[in-house]
Amino acid sequence: MTRFALTIEWDGRPFMGWQHQKHGPSVQEAIEDAAHAITGEDVLVHAAGRTDTGVHALGMRAHCDIEKPIEPFRLMEALNARLRPNPVAVLACEVVPGDWHARFSCVARHYEYRIRMRRAPLTLEKGFAWRIAPPLDPHAMAAGAAMLVGRHDFTTFRSAHCQADSPLRTLDRLDVVAEGDLIRVFASARSFLHHQVRSMVGCLALVGQGRWSPEDVRAALAAKDRGALGLNAPPDGLYFVRADYPSDAASD
Repeated sequence: MTRFALTIEWDGRPFMGWQHQKHGPSVQEAIEDAAHAITGEDVLVHAAGRTDTGVHALGMRAHCDIEKPIEPFRLMEALNARLRPNPVAVLACEVVPGDWHARFSCVARHYEYRIRMRRAPLTLEKGFAWRIAPPLDPHAMAAGAAMLVGRHDFTTFRSAHCQADSPLRTLDRLDVVAEGDLIRVFASARSFLHHQVRSMVGCLALVGQGRWSPEDVRAALAAKDRGALGLNAPPDGLYFVRADYPSDAASD
């Protein structure tokens, strides 16, 4: 039995998220079906994190165990061939130790959220960014983001359906970067709660519009109440960027 680590990119629009769903297609299902077609085995693919309907990935890490002798490059090529026409691509494949786990060995996860400031509807970026009519104040958004960095009870920014045992999380980074009419929000933590990034971005957008002050973000956090949330951003602009691991065969 060989354990393979995969780096995966996908367009989230056709999927109900990463994880198997009874009511629609998932990225996990697409990759497992491709692996079964190649090996004849019932292959289970574990990912570093779960993503919601419509959320994209630039570099999700995952692993699977395969009995059939196959080289990593050949597995990657075969998976990509079998995945067509699904908008999913395996960018890298390597052999890792049997105790390496895409989820449990992960020490940090990184997300990006993209907001496009324009009045006209999105065409080329439809489904890939959140359109908000200008203006947004990125400096005020950055001040609001600073209120959330650190270890906190993120109950306000947690989905009512979140299954995590605790709302406590340590947010290592929440940066707001303006590039012309594009605002990019970068979030990093060891782990996130369900909808945490989208909920934080939604409130930062309210700050950018002047409907909230940065202090309102602090007050929402302190409330520890989902009812205090101002806005949950849509999934369109959210990307899982990468997962970090200790120095081992699977590290970048």
